[in-house]
Amino acid sequence: MHLLHQRGPLHHLADTPEAYDAVLADVTEQALARLTSEGNLEHPDALDDIGDTSLGITSLLALAWQRGKDPRLPEAVRSSLAFHLRERVYTEDNPGYPNLTVRNSGFPYARYVLESGAHPIGDWPSTVWALLQAVNLLDLAEGLIEDEQRAELLAVAQGYWRWLTEATFFNPQEAGNQAIGCVVGGLMLARQLPPTEGESVRARALRVYEDEIRAHRVRDRGALLPPEHGGAYDNNYGPISLSFLAQAHRVSGEEMFAQDGDALARYIDARLTNGGFDNGGPRYSEQHSGFESVLGLRYFGSRIGSDIGRYRGDTRWGRHAVKPDGGVDGHFAWMLVWQIQDSTCWHRAPSTSAARHQLRAGTVSVAFDTKMTPSLVEAAGTYYLPAAVNRQHGFGPVLDGFLLCRPMGEVRVRDIKGDGLTAKLVTKPVVGRDHVLRHVRSLYVTDGTTLWTTVAVERLPGTPYLLAGLPYATDDGDRVRRTVDAQVTSAGELRLTHPESEGVDHFDSRAERTQEQAAFALAEDPRGYGNPDEGWRHLVSSTALEAEPAPEAPSGLHVFAVRYGADGPFAPAFELGDNGLTVRTEAFTAVIGDPAGDADAEPQLTLRA
Repeated sequence: MHLLHQRGPLHHLADTPEAYDAVLADVTEQALARLTSEGNLEHPDALDDIGDTSLGITSLLALAWQRGKDPRLPEAVRSSLAFHLRERVYTEDNPGYPNLTVRNSGFPYARYVLESGAHPIGDWPSTVWALLQAVNLLDLAEGLIEDEQRAELLAVAQGYWRWLTEATFFNPQEAGNQAIGCVVGGLMLARQLPPTEGESVRARALRVYEDEIRAHRVRDRGALLPPEHGGAYDNNYGPISLSFLAQAHRVSGEEMFAQDGDALARYIDARLTNGGFDNGGPRYSEQHSGFESVLGLRYFGSRIGSDIGRYRGDTRWGRHAVKPDGGVDGHFAWMLVWQIQDSTCWHRAPSTSAARHQLRAGTVSVAFDTKMTPSLVEAAGTYYLPAAVNRQHGFGPVLDGFLLCRPMGEVRVRDIKGDGLTAKLVTKPVVGRDHVLRHVRSLYVTDGTTLWTTVAVERLPGTPYLLAGLPYATDDGDRVRRTVDAQVTSAGELRLTHPESEGVDHFDSRAERTQEQAAFALAEDPRGYGNPDEGWRHLVSSTALEAEPAPEAPSGLHVFAVRYGADGPFAPAFELGDNGLTVRTEAFTAVIGDPAGDADAEPQLTLRA
């Protein structure tokens, strides 16, 4: 079974002027065939996310005219703009809208659904989107629309801005992408206004970003991020926020947008596997955006010098929003406009700098969470998630059902690269059920095709094993599909186990259910509003790789050794000496220093091929 939304890497989409002209030509033909006598360009099946969609198609037609001067387009632009101004601008409060700070303000806004009071909660982002479609059209209006119509559109855009920032609570859905989008709308609107008025709007937009977004960033994996639906990062919306930061920097030149975009881009780079797969988020878990991410990934990938365009998106939305029948939808059209206008080239090579929360070389990668436990492992095209045992999730030693991976103290990291090898040593103090402090030293080594993991810990009583991951998906080239197979070997006995119990809180890789479906089923709210990250944390048990300790470990230690992504004999040897624990495999010799570290208490590691 293929994952629906994890398709091709976004930098595979052609982004030449000729490719974009072909996209606009297709939009033009669809729009002219769809245009009603009233000027409506909405998809016939559109029911929600509708308040900005006709205006979005109008902006794409305006861009197509500016690039190709198709004589059919000026009248279509004027007619469709008139429709939006006449039929899709609302000034009376929507019954039931809960986020107003001023009643009966008279400011215009856009509706998420057209029926009065039917679903008012979506009016704030719909108005942000309508503002963005409007300012794009204003930028492209020269030679297309008459002064009177342009003045009316400008007045509506000003009203949208005032409704968003004066008549309602700001960012009521706690969605960073929507909030930054609103700021972008203000910055672009400011350029259309007389200097004094424009400077006032620009200053307000910058102040809103500082006070309402930047001041509320949350930390994850060492990065400060714009919060998204109550969490630090979401697979669908996080890269959209990155695109908004790119446009904010393009429009304003303000360094804070570049700084925040760089931080978010490096975070994305660290959490992405080499193959571009990722999962997790407080709103979506595997539903990746498509074209909405391209601007930010391309713009900031170039800035930070890394190939974050490897991010897998939903390539059914590779160019613009579409309905199930494939027909163009104007929702998000502003992002396609900016994407076409931006001339940044893709940076296609990985960063050469070591990153604390990532190990990456060749086709192997490990992404680490805040506590430096692997959150995603990739080797030989297979992706491994943290497994679950007794409601505990991660990779690490397990004793009597207790997983030793949550740190009790500072986690220290050492990175080494040389002799064709890339390695990371993680030293983590942990406490088990017996309240004894132990040091788990985890060494990850790769030659770019195979991953070796060695975990050493003071000898544990009983019969411990290593929880070594949940095999979940396999890279099929242009698609990602579910799998239960794993190309893994171990120094000790290796088992692939499956939950003994059934039910929603036990995840079996052999079943058709995806991680996202399981996560939403465990969330507190219905799909679309529940937090899948939080739901997944309710998982009791899962399919898991379990590795027994190496049979000939030095006295006083339990050592686990696992190899991902290669077949053949695997017989690592271990020796404890004055310099630490020596690990010898068929590919390398490593010496892991004492847990106390060097004179500065930092981990010690030597490595040679």
